[in-house]
Amino acid sequence: MKKTILVVGASGYVGSHLVPELLNQGHHVKATGRNLQLLRKRGWNDLDNLELIYLDLNDDSDLTDLFHGVDIVFFLVHGMNHGHDFIDFELDCARHFSQYLEHSQVEQVIYLGALQSEDAASTHLLARKETGNILRNSGKTIVELRAGIIIGPGSAAFEVMRDFVSHLPVMLTPQWVSSRNSPIALRNLLFYLTELTKKPNNENLIFDVAGPEQLTYRDQMVRLGTLLNKKIRVIPLKFLSPAMAAYWLRFITSVPTNIARALINGLQYDLPADGSKLQQYIPQVLTSYDDAVSEALEMNDEIIDSEIWGFDPDALSRWKSNYGYYPKQAGYTLKTDASAEDLWRQVQLVGGKEGYFFANSLWRIREWMDSMIGGNALERYRRDPQHLQLGDRIDSWKVISLEENHFLSLLFGMKAPGLGRLEFTINDHGDHRSVDIRAWWHPKGFKGLLYWFAMMPAHLFIFRGMTLQLVKRCKAKAKDGQIDTV
Repeated sequence: MKKTILVVGASGYVGSHLVPELLNQGHHVKATGRNLQLLRKRGWNDLDNLELIYLDLNDDSDLTDLFHGVDIVFFLVHGMNHGHDFIDFELDCARHFSQYLEHSQVEQVIYLGALQSEDAASTHLLARKETGNILRNSGKTIVELRAGIIIGPGSAAFEVMRDFVSHLPVMLTPQWVSSRNSPIALRNLLFYLTELTKKPNNENLIFDVAGPEQLTYRDQMVRLGTLLNKKIRVIPLKFLSPAMAAYWLRFITSVPTNIARALINGLQYDLPADGSKLQQYIPQVLTSYDDAVSEALEMNDEIIDSEIWGFDPDALSRWKSNYGYYPKQAGYTLKTDASAEDLWRQVQLVGGKEGYFFANSLWRIREWMDSMIGGNALERYRRDPQHLQLGDRIDSWKVISLEENHFLSLLFGMKAPGLGRLEFTINDHGDHRSVDIRAWWHPKGFKGLLYWFAMMPAHLFIFRGMTLQLVKRCKAKAKDGQIDTV
């Protein structure tokens, strides 16, 4: 029977994979997120039976209409990327949602939580457990799945381990590397979730989600290294606390720092899982760890075959499976009273004889460096000096995405250990416009990370100057500039 299903947290890792599965089964899906532009870039904007709904549970807004006509809810929200106060944020969101859920006609809520340990004092894990309790207080039927590490491209815990293996031949780790978990393949988890929509019930249920093997994090990384043809050595250190580990994560992994830090908080505990109860409820063949990793590595290429990269063939050909899944980023944003049309007119002049608006000597030095190692960055070229179109070459860059008066994305063409793009974004806020110039970088191993951190100070200096110059050339005012790095 086809149902109307609300997916809260559709822009997250599991949600972004779950929505297509539900649509393939013929359900009508309401997909929510705080960034609808991100959902549209997945190609979801014109899909049949799919509604995209802006939702920020941190706002004290009326959610009555959100539940209209909804049969089943998937609650996939977590706050790990929110920052140091993500626990309070996460629980406040759950309370706000539960308040309106109580008065809705929803039949069932499926909540994806986290495995628990009797001796765990992790605030992250306890918040996941408390979220389940808050949802149950609504009086609705709640089916809670408690999962550990999900093996799939983009899964934060998996990507942290993959970055460790890719970037460090010798890993000095905290003692938690010997903690045990029960990793599960993404497709096995998605099967459990979608099959639950076919099993209506009137009682609250809690299931552990477990793969076929209980493994330490050390075992997982060693086996991951074998599949990546990398021989690694893991050395646990007693004095290396989780707090210390969290500090240097931003230099070792491309996973967003807030997420990685929250994960570390829970990795120090054994998280055994008994998946037999769920397996009896929804039987399926469970994928082995090695097979799940192999599938994840094959699926890693999907990130480049997307609207974010304009489905560009050059980006596709240059992408390598050992590039970091999550990009590093650095940018500068400011507000201005310049019109979007004037700003866009200036943005379109980038490159060629015009240069890059600011610090052109630094751009030239980088181009000479590229030429010295066989690159073609010194070959200046523009099809048209004033206007751009999709596919245009600008010096060593290529236009891979373009939206008039709003957005320009350029594929990085110089030789470097990774793949990147440069984006210009203009947003109209009514009483003002914002201009953002930002670099995105998927590093290739440790060299790719070193390259990023070596270039980041120059990026921030140049991007600040470029945004100010864009506004100045429009004869407008600029204010409230802000640096942003991840």
